[in-house]
Amino acid sequence: MTNSCNQIRAQMAFYLDDELHNGERGEFEAHLPVCAACRELLDQERLLIEQVRASRPLYTAAPELRERITQIMSAAPEPHLASQDLRQRIQQALKPSFASSFQPRPVRWLSLAAVLLAVAFAGIWFLKLRTDLHRFPHPSEFALMAVDTHLRRIRNQLPLEIIADSPELISTWFNGKVSFSLKLPNYQESSGQEKLYHLEGARLVAFNNDYAAYVAYQMRQRPITLVVTANSVAMPSGGEEIVSKGLKFHYDSISGLKVITWTDRGLTYALVSDLEERGQQSCLVCHAGTKDRDFIEGLKPSKR
Repeated sequence: MTNSCNQIRAQMAFYLDDELHNGERGEFEAHLPVCAACRELLDQERLLIEQVRASRPLYTAAPELRERITQIMSAAPEPHLASQDLRQRIQQALKPSFASSFQPRPVRWLSLAAVLLAVAFAGIWFLKLRTDLHRFPHPSEFALMAVDTHLRRIRNQLPLEIIADSPELISTWFNGKVSFSLKLPNYQESSGQEKLYHLEGARLVAFNNDYAAYVAYQMRQRPITLVVTANSVAMPSGGEEIVSKGLKFHYDSISGLKVITWTDRGLTYALVSDLEERGQQSCLVCHAGTKDRDFIEGLKPSKR
């Protein structure tokens, strides 16, 4: 293989894409009649491209998607084209790698298939991400703070200021420390049922230049976080909206955790856990009685 062959093979992709002009194209085409090896390789490259093009389209985009893409592309700035001198220098630098990169056809077919699969999966993932972002707005700052508080607690970075398993004792402890009145429910004691969760304790956490109440629970040896503040400080928003018993809940999945935020009687709540079933079972810390099972079952995704 001569240096001339190396240059011709480095330019084959440009030639087949009709990107060689003037002297470059003339030199390329003048080489082909005198070199059978380069002619054969060019024919293989052309056949490969034709077979790939003949297989399209794999999927047909919806008219709405086509229109949106057309609008986006129309508004995009003109692409910057590299100068002819820069293109020639790049071609010269790539000559050795191009000359050594011609693989047997089965290997090249496998490489092409892998690239096409990667592009297809990337496209599907991007469309799904765009759809999810359109359907469900971003989580609220209050939900993000509750998740951060939960993670700091399980990393032992957030010690409790009061350790107690009595809802009444913890509710009393918050008096005068927060700007709202908090009364934790005690359904387990009043119902006489088997205890499904365990109250560990509480502390203050900062949010929006104010203090919020943080209460730590455990259910089946898995932590549950309840954060409470006044609805004048934070209002639930974002995520998927779920309506149950006249209350509107906002469901989010953040950092692998289930987050439910809602407001009731002047207070805004955030409940964080890694429990299954969209985190509904964590609602037992406030709704553990038999009469509240319908309430928990009602936390199903609303149809859109």
